[in-house]
Amino acid sequence: MTLDLVAIVISAILVNNFVLMRFLGICPFLGVSRRLSTAMGMGVAVIFVMTLASAITWIFQHGLLTPLGLDYLQTVVYILVIASLVQFVEMVIQKTSPALYQALGIYLPIITTNCAILGVAFINVREYYSFLESSVNGFAGGVGFTLAIVLFAGVRERLDVAETPAALQGVPIALISAGLMSVGFFGFRNLFHFLFS
Repeated sequence: MTLDLVAIVISAILVNNFVLMRFLGICPFLGVSRRLSTAMGMGVAVIFVMTLASAITWIFQHGLLTPLGLDYLQTVVYILVIASLVQFVEMVIQKTSPALYQALGIYLPIITTNCAILGVAFINVREYYSFLESSVNGFAGGVGFTLAIVLFAGVRERLDVAETPAALQGVPIALISAGLMSVGFFGFRNLFHFLFS
């Protein structure tokens, strides 16, 4: 069981990173990654929401939807759970850190429609994860998102002061950098198969 949880953690953070390998959650990844501080704030919010969403959607799935034969309502229920959690996070950040709330701007409510958070709920069902495995997968997925966005923010801060050709300044160099990060994370796939095969 412990080895399974370790495999889930390593897989969610490095091998199947939601942003760099599954290409989910790209909107906040590109939108909030201009500064390291806002990227870290978004990452912490995503960790919180993704972990709780994984746990709560598992409870709804196995305690309500599956027993009553209402599996077709998965998407609606999952989005309602995620929207409620994001509303809670938004209120907490607004009260505790108004500067971070202002810096995150529109990207904080966008967590509601962040396909990475909805994706982790569906992956937990598809992989037949237990409650603990689902929660761990949600937490590790959030950590993987945070790792990706913080690394990318560091790269973008350095690119702001670098001499970049005029044709590549702004979004083009950001997309090229994200692609190169994705290729770098692709290398973890072989390591994972070597360790857990």
